[in-house]
Amino acid sequence: MCCSTGVCGPSVDPALATFAGDLEVLSNQGVAVTRHNLSQEPKAFADDQTVRELLHERGDEVLPVIRVNGELRATGRYPTRRELEAWAHGEDAAILDSVTSELVAIAAAIGANCESCLKFHYNEARRLGVSSAVMSAAVRVAQTVKDAPAASITALAARLLGSASEELGASTSQSSDTRAEDASCCSPASSGSSSESSDAPCCGGETGELITIGAKDQGSAGCG
Repeated sequence: MCCSTGVCGPSVDPALATFAGDLEVLSNQGVAVTRHNLSQEPKAFADDQTVRELLHERGDEVLPVIRVNGELRATGRYPTRRELEAWAHGEDAAILDSVTSELVAIAAAIGANCESCLKFHYNEARRLGVSSAVMSAAVRVAQTVKDAPAASITALAARLLGSASEELGASTSQSSDTRAEDASCCSPASSGSSSESSDAPCCGGETGELITIGAKDQGSAGCG
């Protein structure tokens, strides 16, 4: 193969393609990920004493080698996304499965008005097989939570301003037909919708590789 995406060469390697996508998710979360290919970058393997000894003892079957903050975490296999998230963010990250994590991220994107975040996590959820109906439900809940305090503060402004704000009061009444002044964040709301977007790209190395995963990069964007 000429690259690590798993989609080139004589046949597609689904495990490698999935792993490349999982690493792309980590990278977009600000985690530093470096991949080395044995045939193209042998010096990276020779310079690492632990990896060098593993290769001497077990040969190529030890690859891929996964190191997290310098600690050896896996050999001879590609880890799952849940393992990667737990290693990169702590064990608590493994409590949520991948689908739930993407739905939470979609809802957070709605709350933050982050278009790039919504597009990215929409595509990730779609890749995991999440239906449009389920994603729409997450958007509705997020939008309801987001709208409730806005409706309440506008109603409060109208009440405080009294007769001097008839126009504001009328506007508030129209926008609050389906909400009480102290609306619950679980009350019904109109559905938002995410638009189609091209799939997030993936990239990486191939089976004979060394992958290092570092601590979260505080200077990186969250999810671009």
